[in-house]
Amino acid sequence: MPIPSAHNSLLNLLQFVRIVDAGSFAEAARRAGTSTSAMSKAVSRFEALHGVKLLHRTTRAISLTHDGEKLLDGARNLLRQAERLEADIGEAAASSSAGRVRLAAPGPFLRACIAPMLPAILKANPSLELEIKVDDTGLDLAAEGIDVAIRFGDLSGQPGLIARRLGTFPYVLAATPKYLEFMGTPKSPADLESHHQIGYRDAANGQLLPWLFCDNSGTGAVTRMVPRNRIVVEDMTVAWAMTLRGLGMSWLPAWCSAKEVHSGRAVEVLKDWRMQETPAYAVQLDRKQVPQRTRDLVNLMALRAKNWVYS
Repeated sequence: MPIPSAHNSLLNLLQFVRIVDAGSFAEAARRAGTSTSAMSKAVSRFEALHGVKLLHRTTRAISLTHDGEKLLDGARNLLRQAERLEADIGEAAASSSAGRVRLAAPGPFLRACIAPMLPAILKANPSLELEIKVDDTGLDLAAEGIDVAIRFGDLSGQPGLIARRLGTFPYVLAATPKYLEFMGTPKSPADLESHHQIGYRDAANGQLLPWLFCDNSGTGAVTRMVPRNRIVVEDMTVAWAMTLRGLGMSWLPAWCSAKEVHSGRAVEVLKDWRMQETPAYAVQLDRKQVPQRTRDLVNLMALRAKNWVYS
């Protein structure tokens, strides 16, 4: 059901208060866990709808117009009432395990790690309604209404979030035993030139993922190589499926290959050349109240994280 225009107008007015109190669009966006553009558009929509101008904007500062000054006090009162109501709702929801949780994660990770967990998640909380969203581009949690998302690596460029570290995983080079029997087992990255390489291209940025190896015997030197483009795919789980068919070697997160390496269906190669492991986080918007159902889901994922990798 679409939100009535009056409700949209009220939401936009509340964003105006947040911008004034923060002193800038960027700081208001950081506090709200959204984008500067979203904040700017909220004010512009209100101004266009009502034929008023709330703010004078320059590249360095904002200031109130005459109409903005007239509306500010009333809008602040509305915001305080909305925040009190939100707190009351949050306290009630925080103690409940029932309801919907929106979970977002990269597609390959959802298939390799989250899907096998679903029976345990639903069994642990029969009242949970789980909505899963594929997130291969780093979605805006506030704009998309996402409760918790799985993110990897450095989070410094993602303000307004709180993160729980679930664990770490290495990127590993692997192939099937039959492939290695036929092609030979490489002893160093230099030996990979004579092997079939299955590459992965990140669909979000169009970049081919380079293979990285660290000389852990003492020098710590890093070898970087770009796989040949004979076989390149934009889905890690597809790249891994091709690897299991014996089409070549692939360098992928350990959670792609853990099950098959553990069973012996695949073999890790150049294990002594592994790079430093990559951290995995469950991230949420920085809010005062987090529903019990969301906390329960994050706790369960943390307990199962050890199954995503292998030593």
